[in-house]
Amino acid sequence: MADTAGGSVIRTWRRRVVEAFGSPKSGTRHPLVAAAMVLPLAVLLSIVFGGWEAVVTQASSVAGMLGR
Repeated sequence: MADTAGGSVIRTWRRRVVEAFGSPKSGTRHPLVAAAMVLPLAVLLSIVFGGWEAVVTQASSVAGMLGR
């Protein structure tokens, strides 16, 4: 009986947290949405830290491996 009581307490606590902060997100993000979120920051960081040439080199290498 002690094991089921502990589970009940955890479920009650989780329900209260979900009510306070909203429902937990489920599922996955579409890859294009993820890329649209990450690419602007990646470009900004590469310009700020002077890594633009390395980014171009890596992108051309990947494009070459893909056959484009």
